[in-house]
Amino acid sequence: MDKIDRLDKKLYEKELTKLQVELVKLQEWVKQEGLKIVIIFEGRDAAGKGGVIKRIIERLNPRVCRIAALSQPTEKEKTQWYFQRYVAHLPSAGEIVLFDRSWYNRAGVEKVMGFCTEPEYEEFLRSCPEFERMLQRSGIILLKYWFSVSDEEQERRFAERIRTPIKRWKFSPMDLESRNRWAEYSEAKDRMFTYTDSRQCPWWVVPSDDKRRARLNCISHILEQIDYHEVEHPHVDLPDINKEGYIRSPLDNQQFVPNKYE
Repeated sequence: MDKIDRLDKKLYEKELTKLQVELVKLQEWVKQEGLKIVIIFEGRDAAGKGGVIKRIIERLNPRVCRIAALSQPTEKEKTQWYFQRYVAHLPSAGEIVLFDRSWYNRAGVEKVMGFCTEPEYEEFLRSCPEFERMLQRSGIILLKYWFSVSDEEQERRFAERIRTPIKRWKFSPMDLESRNRWAEYSEAKDRMFTYTDSRQCPWWVVPSDDKRRARLNCISHILEQIDYHEVEHPHVDLPDINKEGYIRSPLDNQQFVPNKYE
C-alpha cells in the first residue's frame, strides 16, 4: 500500500500548466533584460532532479533555456582547473542554464566513490564558495536545489526503473553503489552543506518523495526568487498568403511516410 500522500494528478497538471505559463513569462523577461541565470539541481540518485528539469524546459525555447548535463571528464579535462569545464557552460546574457548535477559532483559521488584525492576534495570545499561568489559578482543569478528522497522511496523508484523498459536506461551500477554507501553519501552531503550553504548562496532543500509536489514546489520557488514582469508583445495581424505565380509540383514526385495510424 502506498504510504505517501501523493498530490492528486488532475490538480498537479492544472497547477503545472499555470507555472509553465509563468516560466514562459520569465523566459521573455530574461531575454529582454539580458539576465544570466544558473540553477543547480543536486540530490541522490532517483531523487527527482531530471523530472523537474524536464517540466521546466517543456514549454521553453531551447535557445534561451538549456540543460548542462556533463559526462565524465576526459583525460585532458582531468588536468584542468576543476571548475574549468563547467565555466564553458555558463550563460550569456539572456540565457538560463539548468545544471543536471554540477561542480558539486566533487563533494558527492567523487568523494564517496574515491574518484578524487583527499587534497582535491578539501580544495573544492575551500574554493567552491569563492567561485560562487565570483559568479554572483559577475551578475549571474545562482540558485541551488537539493532534492531529498527517503531510502524507501528511492528503493521503490530503482525497482520501477529495473522492470520498466522505457526507464531501464536510467539504472546503472552506480545506483547500486549509492544504496551500499547511503551513510557515506549522507555524511558527504552534510559536510558539503557546512561549507557551501550560505546566506548569500543558500541551498534550498526540496522534499521529493512525492514527485508532483516536489516539482510544483521547486518551480514555484524558482519563480519567486527572480523579479520578473510580463513582457508586452506588439499586436500582430497575420497577412494572407500570397501564392501568386506559384505552381505546386506534383505530389506524386514526393516520398511520404506511410500512415500506419489511421
